[in-house]
Amino acid sequence: MNEALARPAVVTRLSELIGRTPLLELCRTATGSRLLLKLEMFNPTGSAKIRMARQMVLDAERRGELPPGGRIVESTSGNTGLGLAVVAAERGYAFTAVVDHHACADKLRAMRALGAELVYVTDGGTDDLATAAREELAERLAHGRDDTVFTEQHNNPSNGTGYASVAHELHEALDGRLDVLVAAVGTGGSLCGTARELRRLLPGVRTVGVEPEGSTAFGPPAHDYYQSGTGTPAGAPLGALVDFGLIDEGVKIGDVAAFATCRAVARTGLLIGGSAGGVVHEALRRLPALPPGSVVVALVNDGGEKYLDTVFDDDWMAARGLLAPAAERAVDEVLAKLRGR
Repeated sequence: MNEALARPAVVTRLSELIGRTPLLELCRTATGSRLLLKLEMFNPTGSAKIRMARQMVLDAERRGELPPGGRIVESTSGNTGLGLAVVAAERGYAFTAVVDHHACADKLRAMRALGAELVYVTDGGTDDLATAAREELAERLAHGRDDTVFTEQHNNPSNGTGYASVAHELHEALDGRLDVLVAAVGTGGSLCGTARELRRLLPGVRTVGVEPEGSTAFGPPAHDYYQSGTGTPAGAPLGALVDFGLIDEGVKIGDVAAFATCRAVARTGLLIGGSAGGVVHEALRRLPALPPGSVVVALVNDGGEKYLDTVFDDDWMAARGLLAPAAERAVDEVLAKLRGR
């Protein structure tokens, strides 16, 4: 095993296990093009976002914004909050997560278990996404308090910086051979932060950003969607980290296609999260048309275990008009063909 990519044998903080996540070859074409999944669920908390959560806290410390025993406030749909909860616990900070009921219940329960205070911006009984309202409340909670910092993931440059390590891991693991990077676009941190460093290491790599239909980063129309932790919903400003100069193509994938892909991929033995389903769907769509021997990497920013009561629950899916057996079979057939089965 490459020493640079190996995890340390013994650590004293959970955050020391961040990074060095594996690559899984999901499938390949007859011409030798491969789709590799960067499995970020192997990070602590099961998500890529702990990379940038740690970076935001470390940079706030360096700027003198977080005194010992201070408080971190963030608006989150779950995974950023989980990462911040871990880092706050390790470093002796209190953490307040401003949330809505759109977030998966398991993420909310896990944040509370890790010691976070949850502040809901909406009453119970609705699972609408309330990103803009969450941001406003988080800012108010931190305003005027010398011991409190609003990490503001959507506009915090440290978010993007936290993903530079992904580029180095890909460059080293693939010996410099990477043709296309496909990733979700929410805050813009994971794709643009990775792409910025990749452009330095591998100038020829092509980047594809994926957002849910209903998200507005790549244009209207805006409407509700169920993919969690991604996109720019109606009423929310575009994150400052979304750099269109680092995104060669932007595409929209609907909830039905994204979730059908999650459920089909699960039948290969791998559980991936809802937004990762959209990323893998787009990567599968374009893989056969690429030049022979191409290498495509899809960033899988979290696993599917947090979505067992949503994406992988037939009743939940059917109640929202998202259950689509025919769409799942179509992805099954594509995977079977590309996996030689």
